[in-house]
Amino acid sequence: MSIADGGIPSPNIWQHPKVYEVENRAVDPDGVIEPAMRAIRDWAGLTVLDIGCGTGFHLPRFAETAARVIGVEPHGALADAARRRTRGLPNVEVRQGTAQRLPVADSSIDVMHARWAYFFGPGCEPGLAELDRVMRRGGTAFVIDNDASRSTFGGWFGAAYPMIKPAVVEKFFTERGWTRTPLDMGWRFERREDLEAVVRIEFKPADADRIIASHSGVEVDYAINLWSKTF
Repeated sequence: MSIADGGIPSPNIWQHPKVYEVENRAVDPDGVIEPAMRAIRDWAGLTVLDIGCGTGFHLPRFAETAARVIGVEPHGALADAARRRTRGLPNVEVRQGTAQRLPVADSSIDVMHARWAYFFGPGCEPGLAELDRVMRRGGTAFVIDNDASRSTFGGWFGAAYPMIKPAVVEKFFTERGWTRTPLDMGWRFERREDLEAVVRIEFKPADADRIIASHSGVEVDYAINLWSKTF
């Protein structure tokens, strides 16, 4: 297994890619995120960069209308999985690399997408500097992350990761010219067993036990922040 120099471990997908695939299928069942992004900047006919693309779950969707899609992933096995997923799509390529040292040319990207990947607030300054380098003027970058200030999932996340302060994250991005669009989406699983498996890869055992015991059913209301910046 090869990891790109500087790659930051992501225990959920790095250690449990099959369960993470189940999570990806359960996220945003009513399709809230994509229309919100398109309302800010549509990628039809443009070059899209997906940072931290994992196994390439979102690449085919971008490829439906984008002229070119580049996925960047530090974990070699996941990058290989993304290549397999998109091997029939001539406008998609996957490169191994990190947000801090993007393997793309200067001023070559129209739309950047990072979903629960690297850009979590303070500490991601090297990646933001790389965006300044690779984004075309007039291009738009999107960062999707949890909103720990509200929703059932936000409550779980805030209790399990109290070191991540929503106000600090908001101040960090706002001061750097990003705009916050709050969205309400959700998790919707086909089976209870799937929800429990996903909870166990996202939270430490004690937190996962507490969450599973306190929540019934296969759906969870889930608030996120869609951060965007035009360069």
